[in-house]
Amino acid sequence: MDLRQMEVVVAVAEEGGFTAAAQRLHVVQSAVSSTVRALERELGTPLFDRTTHRVSLTPAGEAFVPAARATLRAAEQARSAVDAARGQLRGRVTVGTMQGVWADLHRPLAALRAEHPGVAVRLRQGAVTDIRQALREGTVDLAVVALDRQQQRGLVTRLLAREEMVLVSASGRVLGGTRPDGRVTLAEAARLPLVDFTPGWAIRLAVDRAFRAAAVERESTFEVNDIVAASELVRADLGVCVMPISIADRFPDLDKHRFDRHAPSWKVMVVQSRGEVPPAVAALLRHMA
Repeated sequence: MDLRQMEVVVAVAEEGGFTAAAQRLHVVQSAVSSTVRALERELGTPLFDRTTHRVSLTPAGEAFVPAARATLRAAEQARSAVDAARGQLRGRVTVGTMQGVWADLHRPLAALRAEHPGVAVRLRQGAVTDIRQALREGTVDLAVVALDRQQQRGLVTRLLAREEMVLVSASGRVLGGTRPDGRVTLAEAARLPLVDFTPGWAIRLAVDRAFRAAAVERESTFEVNDIVAASELVRADLGVCVMPISIADRFPDLDKHRFDRHAPSWKVMVVQSRGEVPPAVAALLRHMA
């Protein structure tokens, strides 16, 4: 058994198939299939159930993949330690992030690139619940996300920003009950057609929490999993949307209304698993201070 075999099996498991794994590894599919078959023969058991429509892990595969990930991480750390001793820093950092916050990473990423051009960075975007699970599984090294207190358990966190959310509407739309200062209540927002984000998104979790705290019931008119799609629906005056101010500011043609009370808010933080991190990850964390 060697590291390459482990890398191939992990790629098939994470990508959900042999073709996608081959594309990720930049090899032909037959090479992936033969590598997996050779390892399965060596282990004496199949790691994947193969059907016409999908590939899934067997119980043996479920046990093998986490151990293989840990071994690959250890090997990467060993290589990084040697590079650091030689005055060079190489390796790969995988960063999990939510839609809406990845743009805030450009400064630390640029600083890392200037200081250590040999470090490659992979950005993995997803729902906050998926990113948290990826941190626990070790498929991302660190994340820039918004977590509530319960979700932070078992993780090391550092606050980057806290901001309120606003109600975004089409330009010139008159909101019933809007005050002279432009503010609106959650009850007034609930009477409007709402563009909501998918459950599991950090924005959705914060908005749900605010409406519950205000004892206001609401129904979603539209549900989307993309910020640009939400803005287009608002621009077409099909609904209004609650989003953080920093995201709303990216759409200057839309009107923004602050909440009178119980404004939804989120805390964006950099998150990592407990324990020592590889040098490349530590370098990026320094630039996120």
